[in-house]
Order: sequence, then C-alpha cells, then structure tokens
Amino acid sequence: MTHIAALQAVVTADPADREPSAAELDAIEHEMPLIAAEVELLDARITVLDRPVTELDAHRLRRARRKVLAARRALANRGLGHLEVGA
Repeated sequence: MTHIAALQAVVTADPADREPSAAELDAIEHEMPLIAAEVELLDARITVLDRPVTELDAHRLRRARRKVLAARRALANRGLGHLEVGA
C-alpha cells in the first residue's frame, strides 16, 4: 500500500493563500466606483431583457452607460496621476 501523506501538502492550499492580499484589496477598493457602475449597467440591461424598452428604461440605460464611462475616465485619470507622482 502506497502512502500519499507526503503529497497532501502539495495538493492542499496554504491557508494564507485563500485570502486576498492587502495589495489586492487596495486594487479592488481603487476600482470600486467602476465595479458599482458596471453592476448598475448590468442590472439595467437585465431589466429590459424580457420586455419592450420604455422611455424610462432607455433613460436608465443611458444614465448607467454614462456612469460607466465617467468611472472609467476617473479611474484612468487617477492611474495617470498616480504614475506621475511615482516618477
């Protein structure tokens, strides 16, 4: 009978690897406005999947798209400013 206890440590993940690192949490926090805007856009799109688009729905979709674009622009501008400070 072959024992595989020595191989078990390789297969089992280290508990420290299961949680996001501080850098990963900072990156998520940095991108949170964009994530929230994309979730809002997805919600607006899901709402109109099975029904005709009303004027109110169209307004909600346009507003959600604008929020995503604004969040992307703000994130890109913050990223560029961050790079200039570090240079």
